[in-house]
Amino acid sequence: MKKNPHILPTIDISEGMQFGIYTLGDHMTDPTTNERLSAKERLEQILTMAVAAEQAGLDIFHVGESHQENFVSQAHMVILSAIAQQTKHIRIGSATTIVSTTDPVRTFEDAATIDLLSNGRMEIVAGRASRLGLFNLLGYDTKDYGPLFEERFHLLLQINEQETVNWEGQYRAPLHNAHVIPRPDHPAHALPIWRAVGGRADSAIKAGQAGVPMYITTLGGKLNNFTYAVEQYRKSATDAGYDTSELPLTTAGFLYADENRQKAIDSFFPYVDHAMRRANGVGFSRLQYNQIPDIDSAINVGDPELIIDKLLAQHEAFEMQRYVAQIDFGGQSTKQIMHTLELLATKIIPTVKKYTKA
Repeated sequence: MKKNPHILPTIDISEGMQFGIYTLGDHMTDPTTNERLSAKERLEQILTMAVAAEQAGLDIFHVGESHQENFVSQAHMVILSAIAQQTKHIRIGSATTIVSTTDPVRTFEDAATIDLLSNGRMEIVAGRASRLGLFNLLGYDTKDYGPLFEERFHLLLQINEQETVNWEGQYRAPLHNAHVIPRPDHPAHALPIWRAVGGRADSAIKAGQAGVPMYITTLGGKLNNFTYAVEQYRKSATDAGYDTSELPLTTAGFLYADENRQKAIDSFFPYVDHAMRRANGVGFSRLQYNQIPDIDSAINVGDPELIIDKLLAQHEAFEMQRYVAQIDFGGQSTKQIMHTLELLATKIIPTVKKYTKA
């Protein structure tokens, strides 16, 4: 096995799989009340979630970037900076930063500054846009969608690992002895950087070939929809000479909990269906949603017992080191979000950690 040149996250699973929360900062009308928070109130809700996640003992809190209507996370690094100031211990990260449409120098500068402000708690999850409106908004051509991401992702890795950078590419001006600062204040002077994958095997293979940790979203359908991508990720990493035991995997998806299983299933559908229609133009598949009671359904909705069984099945299928839950999707009230977080922290996580200890 060859030495991995990248900065890899340190994930201790001696006490079990790590857990976190992620938000995309969606800003939706509650479909059950037809009420919507103001943008200011929604941002405050996200900060409240982050503080509550730390108090509940979760391991990480992610904020994603979105530039379309019905979202407030356009400046996600600013939100993460605010979270850094209101928390002390929980790790924080982007999920995802759209590196295709943000210059890698600026991405690193922003993230390194947050790392300094948070006393070394920052991670970057780098992804391609799932919705393409930001290409027009920020002045990019969608025909460059794939190669633009690949070039900028690898430049970001180089900046992370080399304080002085010499580089030439196709989509930005060259860098000649560029001194990129500030640097994180720990021995590596760099940050853990993950590659986000939406479930496609081709992107997972590229993550493995690069020897970087993978963050895969599992929003719906059966687990076997995603096992192939995970298998190909690890195979491609092995073929490239990397030790896969050093490459952590994060899975991410919806989670909604209530003491009553059927109430949880019935309650969450209006939120996820409405939000998908607003964000993507197409509602959530009712066929997929009706599979929720099945253990091999990727959607973690139900009572704590069902969600525990589903998470353990996912751990068996994927062998991930970290799971992050989206618990605020679709205009949910703070009361609903906090109820899910309470059940996650007090009922679900302790049991899952017990059975996933290394």
